[in-house]
Amino acid sequence: MADQDTESIDLNKHPSEIVPKIQNIVSTVNLDCKLNLKQIALKARNAEYNPRRFAAVIMRLKDPKTTALIFQSGKVYACVVQKLGFPAKFKDFKIQNIVTSCDVNFLIRLETLQYHNSRNYSAYDPEIFPGMIYKMKKPLITMLIFGSGKVVIVGVSWIERGVERHTKNRKN
Repeated sequence: MADQDTESIDLNKHPSEIVPKIQNIVSTVNLDCKLNLKQIALKARNAEYNPRRFAAVIMRLKDPKTTALIFQSGKVYACVVQKLGFPAKFKDFKIQNIVTSCDVNFLIRLETLQYHNSRNYSAYDPEIFPGMIYKMKKPLITMLIFGSGKVVIVGVSWIERGVERHTKNRKN
């Protein structure tokens, strides 16, 4: 496999050596304070604020490579906002979505896959979108499957030791 680090893959759990790679994580946090977005944009580096276009400060960090949306109600990076003089706390942190991708290293015949799967779970119309949209119920995720063998997985909200769990269906 060209882009996978096979030495770190547990072949007992993943005999195919195909392990999705995390591409993006969307999370939210409540800072439990009102924020002055104009003041944040003026004081912070790498911040932009145009309330006519979008009601949040957009802050881009280099390390870790992150884009943060900061809303007046109080959400996002507590340490950055605290340094700007706001009494921010770190409440109700939640991972909303994890986007992963992988390559199965073979071509996929999407028409055949669509034929053998219930239309309740999959949608494929190459005139609208080049990939198949496959919605699973357990685990509750959506996969974008492309004929090239590339797969994008969205809707994951919990990953533990290589096993996905989904907080949407769990009772707290």
